Order: sequence, then C-alpha cells, then structure tokens
Amino acid sequence: GDVIHRMLTATQYIAPLMANFNPSYSRNSTVQYLDNGTVFVVQWDKVYLQGKEDMGSFTFQVALHSTGRIVFGYKEIPVPVLQISATQHPVKAGLSDAFMILNPSPDVPESRRRTIYEYHRVELDTSKITNMSAVEFTPLPTCLQHQSCEMCVTSELTFNCSWCHVLQR
Repeated sequence: GDVIHRMLTATQYIAPLMANFNPSYSRNSTVQYLDNGTVFVVQWDKVYLQGKEDMGSFTFQVALHSTGRIVFGYKEIPVPVLQISATQHPVKAGLSDAFMILNPSPDVPESRRRTIYEYHRVELDTSKITNMSAVEFTPLPTCLQHQSCEMCVTSELTFNCSWCHVLQR
C-alpha cells in the first residue's frame, strides 16, 4: 500500500519468516530481489539474528507469482523457529492484510483518526519451518476472474455471483 504506519508489521505483511534479523552482521549476508514480470522473489541469504549470531545463519525466500500464488522456501533454518525470542521483535510466518479508514476526530474537528481493520490472516505453524522445506499458498477463485456475463452466470463457484453491466464485471 501507499500508507506507512506503525502497525504495518502487525497487520499487513507477507512474511516467510519475520524476526529480528541483522543483515549487516556479515559481509556474506544479503537481501536480494528479482522481478521478471511473472514472479517477484525476495531472498534473505545467510542472515543472522541480532544478538544471537551464534545460532547460525538463515537462508529463505518468498516468491510472489502474477497468478496470485505465493511460495515460501526455506533452505537453511539452523534452529527451531519456536526457539527464536520475540522480546525485541515479533516472530511470525504467514500472510496478513488490512485496510485503513480516516475518520474525523471527535476531539479535534480538523484532524483525522486512522482506524486499521485487519480482515484476513494466515499464520503458519512455525514448528513446520525446517531446512529444505516450502509452503505454497494458492488463491481461491473469485468473481473478478470472470470477463463476461455468460462466464459469471454459468460459473459453478460456491458463492453467489451476479454480473454488473455498469462495471462489466
């Protein structure tokens, strides 16, 4: 989104592994990305936990496909994720999304209050994150995939779609 707020890492994230990583600890640590138009990949390579460098380095990645498919890949996870301390930074893996509404503040009429509504979250069982493992998320079908009235009304989706002639969706 285009709005940065202090609750961003709590409500809006795609996190293969969120923890207190310090990519500047080693010259061998990198965070790199690749975008070829059909997939956007971010890779954390040989990154260490801040203050816990003796635990070893972590290597993992996320691939965001233009089809909506998301893949988390874990190459090196030197310790069980459940052993990573969440004291300095949240430790989580999964997906979350939210939206924000600006409402007039009752106390100061010319100001606005931000209200963040988290509407969906998928949390991974972190005990399953191990060396050489992967998690794949596949998007569910939606009405938006239909490009014609006929496709919409003949759809066998389990929810109730209807065609909007104004929007052509």
